[in-house]
Amino acid sequence: MVKSGKRILILHYKSRQSFKMSFLTGEFECKLDNKGRMMVPSGLKKKLPEAESEGLVINRGFKKYLVIYTKKQWEEKLTELHSKLNEYDEEDIGYLRYFMRGATELSLDAAGRVNLPQFLLDHAEIKADVVVTCLLNRIEVWSADAHKEMINTEPKDFKSFAAKMANKDKGKETNNG
Repeated sequence: MVKSGKRILILHYKSRQSFKMSFLTGEFECKLDNKGRMMVPSGLKKKLPEAESEGLVINRGFKKYLVIYTKKQWEEKLTELHSKLNEYDEEDIGYLRYFMRGATELSLDAAGRVNLPQFLLDHAEIKADVVVTCLLNRIEVWSADAHKEMINTEPKDFKSFAAKMANKDKGKETNNG
């Protein structure tokens, strides 16, 4: 809102209308050095030009993996949560505590590495061999063993699972305007 004399001008904008959302893709095998630093793969770094200037945020995943967001994506996620959750409701507060536990800002060093916090590495049981996998707008960081186990336990009938996911939006109205 901008005040101009006695008139008030209210400016509205929808941030996602002005650009097309691009999603992250790819899977990368990495190694941690003895200080817990991981080289960000060049193919991924090219997709995240803002990471060098703005930084990243890493957090625990819902299982034994870590999640990395760009700083902008993290702020958007927090804004979304703030608009949906009541800061005075115990259940909402519990969710926020669980969701945000361990969230840590990361920055790339001159060599293009990020230093992953030891307490997060311990949570994900990551030692040295890491798999970095892109999932829409975020990046998951897995121990190589846990990732292999997750991949090997795909749904038995993936075709039926895919059909179920495709039909989730059927019957919902969509806004094409």
